[in-house]
Amino acid sequence: MAIDVQEMIGFLRELVRVRSVAETGEAAAAALVEARMRAFGWSPAVTEVAPGRPNVIALVDGGGGPGPTLAFEGHTDVVTEGSLADWTVDPYGAELRDGRVYGRGSADMKAGLAAMIYAVAALQDAGPFPGSVLVCALADEEGMMLGAKQACASGVFDGVDGVIVCEPEDGEVCAVAKGALRLRVSFAGKMAHGAMPLHGRNPLPALGRLLSAAGALQERLQEEHGEHEHLGAVYLTPTVASGGVASQVNVIPGSAEVYFDVRTIPGCDHASIVAAVSSLAREAGGEVVASVTVIDDRPPVDTPVSHPVVAALAYAHEAVTGSPARYGGVPGTTDGTILSRDAGLATVVYGPGGKWIAHQTDEFVLVDEVERCAHVYLAAARRFLGCVD
Repeated sequence: MAIDVQEMIGFLRELVRVRSVAETGEAAAAALVEARMRAFGWSPAVTEVAPGRPNVIALVDGGGGPGPTLAFEGHTDVVTEGSLADWTVDPYGAELRDGRVYGRGSADMKAGLAAMIYAVAALQDAGPFPGSVLVCALADEEGMMLGAKQACASGVFDGVDGVIVCEPEDGEVCAVAKGALRLRVSFAGKMAHGAMPLHGRNPLPALGRLLSAAGALQERLQEEHGEHEHLGAVYLTPTVASGGVASQVNVIPGSAEVYFDVRTIPGCDHASIVAAVSSLAREAGGEVVASVTVIDDRPPVDTPVSHPVVAALAYAHEAVTGSPARYGGVPGTTDGTILSRDAGLATVVYGPGGKWIAHQTDEFVLVDEVERCAHVYLAAARRFLGCVD
């Protein structure tokens, strides 16, 4: 079961050369994926989830009779490159040097995309296999995960028995992932002249009181839940605060708001956290009216390591590398979070690239890692689907 590594890396470099950030969309990268899938004889469905932002999904039937369905999942979008002055290479040059492919998205996660597609092609080339494989290249993972949400709502994952999410995790088998709550707290006060504060209701002191109280809430949550073996502690982090206009320092603002990025671990109840923040906001507001909006709610993922998809991946890692699987956790969220939340799927994350390289300048992935992961994906698929060697 040979994987054409040279061709796979060439495809990866094609993908990296495409600037598939949110503002330009993923259409060009998705077109490359679609064309490669069709070259393998697959019939991908292309569905726009937003203008210029398509999902590309192909169902590969094994032709070997009934069996489970395994899904491989990745995303075609990347974060912005930021300031070009901070890069020592062209972020979209896909330079191949010293066994590395450089560029934005090389690790996060176009390497995973290339590896999973070529692994499934090799699986198919080896002859009939039981069941089927769903190959998913989705849009907008770096944003609101619109691609994953649309795919779940469409029913395309109905009947899937397990999902391998091909994000960069430095060789760790990650069956757990942190949850994420995105909250906006708005304070509605009353605008007034700065010389006459008694005629207004200033929301900024209320915002400050909430920030202080939020620190105490984080401490309480950390004491209550402790540290997870792979995910660490709960964090309730204020990330954006606004109120007033800098050019009018003599005006008491009529409104203010603060955003929180809450990162949770298994065992945390998101509804309780929202209720706690709402209570603190009301207390901090006093005469200033406070309201809390949940922008997004992504629960933690906690797939048992005994689940067949995790077990198959761990087996494959050891079979390919000769070393026992190393278990870890995803510090952020992935499309797998949405697949678990909205479709009830068992998900596990494993892919080429350093665990902490994502979103950094001079992003790169090792060619050897891409090759290794492709072989692990192939071995995991055969194990999960029940292929007889």
